[in-house]
Amino acid sequence: MVSELSPAAARPTVADVARHAGASTATVDRVLNGRPGVRPATAQRVLRAALELGYITEAPAVAPEKPLRLAFVLPAGSNRFLNALGRLVVNSAETFATANMQARVDHIRSFSPDLLAQHLRRSGREVDGVAFMALEHPAVREAVNMLDERGIPTVTLISDVANAPRSAYLGLDNRAAGRTAGYLIARFIGPRPAKVAMIAGSLSYRAHEEREMGFLHLFAEMFPQVEVVGLREAQDDDAVSYRQTRMLLLRYPELAGIYNIGGGAAGVGRALREARREHDVVLVGHGLTPETREMLLDGTMDAVITQNLRATLMDCISIFANLRAGLPSLKGVDTPRAEIVFRENLP
Repeated sequence: MVSELSPAAARPTVADVARHAGASTATVDRVLNGRPGVRPATAQRVLRAALELGYITEAPAVAPEKPLRLAFVLPAGSNRFLNALGRLVVNSAETFATANMQARVDHIRSFSPDLLAQHLRRSGREVDGVAFMALEHPAVREAVNMLDERGIPTVTLISDVANAPRSAYLGLDNRAAGRTAGYLIARFIGPRPAKVAMIAGSLSYRAHEEREMGFLHLFAEMFPQVEVVGLREAQDDDAVSYRQTRMLLLRYPELAGIYNIGGGAAGVGRALREARREHDVVLVGHGLTPETREMLLDGTMDAVITQNLRATLMDCISIFANLRAGLPSLKGVDTPRAEIVFRENLP
């Protein structure tokens, strides 16, 4: 290892330790002299640097950190992908404990920005960090501002919120996801005039709005012979998705493709099967779940664009660990990538 000692010094100095630990000399002085006011993670980093440089030969004991308390705030409802994320958080207690963290899952009514904002503010009095699926709304933005002012970091999951001081966003590039869905549907349909439609959960989710924009732009740019005939909102609900799909099929008997932007894929599939259109209407959607797996296998669904939930959870743990240690939130965290799943490459 290349020495980090000051060139003029035969023995390491406090400045050398500070530089090696990425801390100030005042912080190093407090740690080495046992004075309070330094976070345990920072103190451990300083002591490790001092030992590695030979400034000390034995590290004094540092009080253990209290577990970091986290709240995962997710929408209640029948969205199976989000419900799977909630179960994964609950079932990962040992993983959180290894990182000296504790996590809980709070479910709130979907698509209510006021309820989400109220819950975020309340959570800020009870936990040390919040991860949540954001709604694009001023009330939510103001709640994130308030948490930031109180030193409570927030991480947005799946869907982001603009112009708010959240610490990180863990989700797909949703404009790119929408373009990808459009490209897949266009290629499945082939070079002929056709009509396609979209079913979203709610455009109050920035993710759904961006997917819609990407989808529309792709067809305008590359496949002008395909007409996008409209957008329906189904609130990620199977029953509503079923009714919206039936209405689309009745209004557009020649419909060639559907992009299911949010949840409710089972309802879309049910309507297609009842109309005996499951093998001639191209269906592309989001979120690999047991239901969408089954739809891929029986041919009702042609492709699923998904985000790896376990990788998302581990990235979330890494972000909060970085913040606790005073490091950049995304240090060592890769940008989530969209996975495209067909029947032939089901994991």
